[in-house]
This record gives sequence, C-alpha cells and structure tokens, in this order.
Amino acid sequence: MGEHEAADAVHYYWRPGCMFCTMLRRGLDKAGIELVEHNIWDDPADAAVVRDHANGNETVPTVVIGDTGLVNPSADQVAAHLATHAPHLLPDDYDPSTRGGLLGRLFS
Repeated sequence: MGEHEAADAVHYYWRPGCMFCTMLRRGLDKAGIELVEHNIWDDPADAAVVRDHANGNETVPTVVIGDTGLVNPSADQVAAHLATHAPHLLPDDYDPSTRGGLLGRLFS
C-alpha cells in the first residue's frame, strides 16, 4: 500500500496550553484542512504515537499523515506535504496562495 492510500486523515497531536499547537491549529483551520485531534494528555496511546515520531519526546504539535510524522511543523509544511503525498486530504477549494502567513502574503 502506497503512502497516498495509507493517508486516510491528518492526525493532529496537541496538548492544552501549548501556544505552538494553537498557532498551528489556526493555520490549518484557515487553510480548511480537516483534522483528527488527539490530546496527548487524555490518552497514553496518543502520547506514545508522538514519542515514536519525535525521538522519544512528547513534542507537540505533531502531525501524522500516513506513516509520516511532522514534529512542530508550520501549516505551510503540512499543506506542502499533503499536496505532494496526500492531495485527497486537501480541501477541494484549497488555494496555495493563502499559504505563508502574513509575511508570505506581504512578500508574494
């Protein structure tokens, strides 16, 4: 099974109080990327998934798409990975020109 077939969802691992998690969540929401959320403090199995992708650490946010884990990525990195490896998980109306945050829009 290829990665495209294995990637059934964007799994978003987070914990309460994490500013980086909040920032990533806002960026992914803005891009219209649907997430399956996992609070690592609620389920030890979710924390174990994060440790598997983050060299034994519980670094959040971590996004898992298929077999690939992205540790503390930007929304742009998640979208770029999806565009290349799982485009079926991007919204139909996804516009890559909205990527890049404020600085990206100012300098594009």
